[in-house]
Amino acid sequence: MSVREEFNDWATSGKDRGMEERHWHTAKHALARMPVEPGDTILDLGCGSGYAGRALRDTKDAGRVYGLDGSPEMAHNAAGYTDDGLVSYVVGDFGSLPFADDSIDHVWSMEAFYYAADPHETLEEIARVLRPGGTFYCAVNYYEENVHSHEWQEFISIEMTCWDRDQYREAFRDAGLHVAEQDNVPDREISIPSEAEFPLEDWDSREAMVERYREYGTLLTVGVSP
Repeated sequence: MSVREEFNDWATSGKDRGMEERHWHTAKHALARMPVEPGDTILDLGCGSGYAGRALRDTKDAGRVYGLDGSPEMAHNAAGYTDDGLVSYVVGDFGSLPFADDSIDHVWSMEAFYYAADPHETLEEIARVLRPGGTFYCAVNYYEENVHSHEWQEFISIEMTCWDRDQYREAFRDAGLHVAEQDNVPDREISIPSEAEFPLEDWDSREAMVERYREYGTLLTVGVSP
């Protein structure tokens, strides 16, 4: 199954809203760090329901926001959730972004980058469209150090890229992006039961659940265009 087919299914079954709810726990903290100035042009790469672009319009007065997704159904749903003339959605390929060189001030991607067919090519495309001084905020929960995420590949037909922290930094630099920061953003909103309530259906121990959400959380890598 292709990325388009997989996420069309997700969109038509309503999973896009569930993704938004779960991702927001850490996404809102990463979005708050973005150095967006009023009027800046934003690309939300793998936009899903479009929540991130709407948030940047609401909280940072971003200018034009483009949400790009490989799934037509995701883009269609996002447009339906959005009542803002400065936010629009396009269906596109991560390896061939439909934007001119030096046309985007900031790129955001949450839980989508690792679906790229060629992540190095995607980074080169991001570097191409970013203006000098522009940033790429890449947030992922599926990465090598987060051992609790590795099983996700078993439940999706798309081949996912599972890089570690060093591989993210190296790939960013290879694409011409300076690595400004790399951090783990903890999920403090997931409720973790007391030790006496374990094991749970999805967790054998409280220690593992604490590690997953409070320690690993979301890996955020920030690249800056020179």
